[in-house]
Amino acid sequence: MAPKEKYIPSETEKSFLSTVINGKYDREIITGLKKFVDGSVPQDMQGFYSKEELDAIMELDGTDKDLLARMPVKITRHYFEQALKSKAIQTLVKASPKETYDLDGAEDPGKQMSYSPVEGLIHKYELGLIYVASTCSAHCRFCYREELIAKKEITREDGTVAAKGLAKIKDIVDYVLEHNRLVDENGGRHPETNRERLREILMSGGDPMVLGNKNIAQWLGALSEAGIESIRIGTKELAFYPERFDETFFAMLDAFHEAYPQTNLRMMVHFNHPDEFLAKDPNGNYIEHSQGGLEWIPATRASVKQFARRSWINIDNQSPIIAGINDDSDALRIMQRELKRNGVENHYFFCGRDIVGHKAFNVPIEKAWHILNESQKGLSGVEAHARLSITHYKGKTEVAAVTNTPFPGVKGGENGVVIFKLLRSAADAPDRCKVTIVGRNDEAIWFSGYDDRVIMDEAEIFSMYDIQPLTAIAAE
Repeated sequence: MAPKEKYIPSETEKSFLSTVINGKYDREIITGLKKFVDGSVPQDMQGFYSKEELDAIMELDGTDKDLLARMPVKITRHYFEQALKSKAIQTLVKASPKETYDLDGAEDPGKQMSYSPVEGLIHKYELGLIYVASTCSAHCRFCYREELIAKKEITREDGTVAAKGLAKIKDIVDYVLEHNRLVDENGGRHPETNRERLREILMSGGDPMVLGNKNIAQWLGALSEAGIESIRIGTKELAFYPERFDETFFAMLDAFHEAYPQTNLRMMVHFNHPDEFLAKDPNGNYIEHSQGGLEWIPATRASVKQFARRSWINIDNQSPIIAGINDDSDALRIMQRELKRNGVENHYFFCGRDIVGHKAFNVPIEKAWHILNESQKGLSGVEAHARLSITHYKGKTEVAAVTNTPFPGVKGGENGVVIFKLLRSAADAPDRCKVTIVGRNDEAIWFSGYDDRVIMDEAEIFSMYDIQPLTAIAAE
C-alpha cells in the first residue's frame, strides 16, 4: 500500500507557522481516583471525596456500572479550587454512582456517524465539526461526548465496530475543497446531499485548547487555505484553566489574523454556572464591583478581556441545563448578565442529550424552558439572546414555547402544548423554522416523552419515526 500523501502548507501558512511559539503550562491535573483513594493527592485535596463516596464508587469497579469506564475522572488545580466553594461545580466534576443507575441512552448521540464522510468530521449543515482532541483538562460528568473521551467502540453505519477517530488536516482540507467544488458546479447545492457550501468549521473534541499553539495554528491556516470563512474553537478551558490563554496564544491569534484577515474566529466557550468565573468572599458570596456588576476570578477576566480587545474574534457561551448544577433561574440570570457585561454573547442553552446514562443529568424539557424563561425576566434584550435548544436527530430544534392554555381532546393537551421549532436541519436547509406541536408532559426529558401526544408535525420530528399526529389519526 502506497504511503498516504501528507498535507503541504502554502507559503502563507509556512510564514505564519514560523512565528508560533508553544507556551508552557502546569495544569496540576489529577487523573483518575487512585490518588484520592490512597491519599496521595496534595493535602488540601484530601477529603474532596468522602470515604463513603469513594467506597460507593469503587464498589462498582469492573462491573457493568463502572463509573470510570463510562467517563474517566479528571480535574485541574484551578477547577478544584473553585469547586471547594461551589456545590454546583462539585456536582459537575465529581463522579457519583447515580450516573450508572440507569444506562439507557444512545452510544452515538445524534447519530453522528451517519454524518461522518471522513474520519473525525461531522458534516450536517453549512457547518462542519471536527474532532481535533480526545480529552479535556478536566471532565464534566454529564459530557455528551463520553463515547469519545472514554474511547468507546461504537457500531458504525457499515456495521464495523470501532472508536471514533480524530480528524487529519489533509483529509479535512481535501473534503472541504471537493464538497465546495461540487456545490459551485451544481448551482449552489450539492448534487447528492442538497447542502450548501461548507463555510464554517467548529474545532472540537475533547477540547482543542489542550493542544499546543503550533497544532492549533496548523488547523487555522489549513482551514483558511481551504476557503473556510469562519472557524469556531469550542472550549471549556476558560473554566478549567484560564491561564492557558497566555501571551503566546494571543500572539499566535494575532499572527493568524495578519495572515488571514478575512477569516472570522469564534471562541465557543462553555460556562455552566457563574461559580466558574465569579470571585467569592470568605462566606461564599459574590463580590460587588465598585464600578458595577460583580468581581471575576482575575485570570478568567484577564483572558476574556484579551479576546474582547480583538474585534475580529467573537466570544459566545453555550451550556446545557443540567440537574443539580445550573437548573436554577437565579444562577442563570447572573451568568447571562455578567457574561454579556464582559463581552461574551449568550448563544444557546441546551436540554440534555440522549447519551448513555442521560437520565442522571437531564432536566425535564418543560422545566428547562421555564427555568430559562424565568432567568431572563429582568434582563435587557441584548442580555437575553440565548434560546433553549434540544438536538433532535433531524437537526437543532428550539423549545420555542410551553403554554398553559388547555388544548381539549389531546393527551397532555389539558395542560397546554409545547412548540418545537426546527432551527437547522441536517438534511435540508429549507426546513428551517418549521414547527411541531405536542401536548405537554412535564416528565419528558427527551422527544420520546411526547410520542403519544403529537398534535401537528410540520417539522417531521416525529413522523420520521412513523409516529403520526393525533389529529391525522382522528381524521382517518
